[in-house]
Amino acid sequence: MNPIFKRTYSYLFLVPAAIIYFVIFILPTILSFFFSLTRWTLTEWEFIGLENFVTFFNEQSLSIGFKNTLIYAVVTSALKVVLGLLLGVLLTSKIRTKDYLRSVIFFPTLVSTIAVGIAFSMMMHPSQGIINTSLAAIGISGPDWLGDTRLALLSVALVDVWKGVGFATVIYIAGILSIPGEYYEALQIDGGNAWHKFWNIIVPLSRPATNSVIILAFIGGLRSFDLIWTMTKGGPGFTTDLIASIIYKQYQGGFYGLATAGNVILFLIVSALAFPLYTYLNRREVDL
Repeated sequence: MNPIFKRTYSYLFLVPAAIIYFVIFILPTILSFFFSLTRWTLTEWEFIGLENFVTFFNEQSLSIGFKNTLIYAVVTSALKVVLGLLLGVLLTSKIRTKDYLRSVIFFPTLVSTIAVGIAFSMMMHPSQGIINTSLAAIGISGPDWLGDTRLALLSVALVDVWKGVGFATVIYIAGILSIPGEYYEALQIDGGNAWHKFWNIIVPLSRPATNSVIILAFIGGLRSFDLIWTMTKGGPGFTTDLIASIIYKQYQGGFYGLATAGNVILFLIVSALAFPLYTYLNRREVDL
């Protein structure tokens, strides 16, 4: 067999995957960067340079959308980490119904985000929703969850956490179950209690799971759109507008080049925030 062919033979198996990756990811990314510099429709385009980016950054709602996006990403990722860890600890304990509870907690992850948004929009209705109706039954006047400018973004974020915490829990269950039993035996010999087990063994040794949940939840929060749009459409006013919903509004208005520039900006923002965070978390993991 030819030595050169022998060395390259194994790489030939990567060619189909490389072609698919190029067509589905690399090519659309390149085209997005190009069309962000144009004014285009479905049939024609005109090169206008950086005009779309200048216009996008002059959008009145952009500063609100950027702030909301960061708040939404931080709140949802933080709650998924905390709740996912606690549920992971609970569902790896010796309770009898843990297998059933695992399926119940993971179930919301399988439900369509649009369906979840519609269901919770009805449940959070200020006068007819089941949440405020239940509160009224015990003498508590419930707020307008999606109409109050102070609560709307937090309300949607909590729904996002409800839907996504099952996935975080599964990651934590895998991380906790991978911890060697010798650590628990050593702790038992030293007279440690449940708190010591949690704080000194589970928390540090499940750090790879924590890093995965943080990265996935944070990127998901920065890119979130469908739940926000289903529940509030960015309202009331601009109080729940995220960068993704601002971009969608530009598409709705027929400003395709401007919306494409917004997508490029969102891509750069996610990359600028996610890659340093990923590097920092990995460095902490290695130091451990």
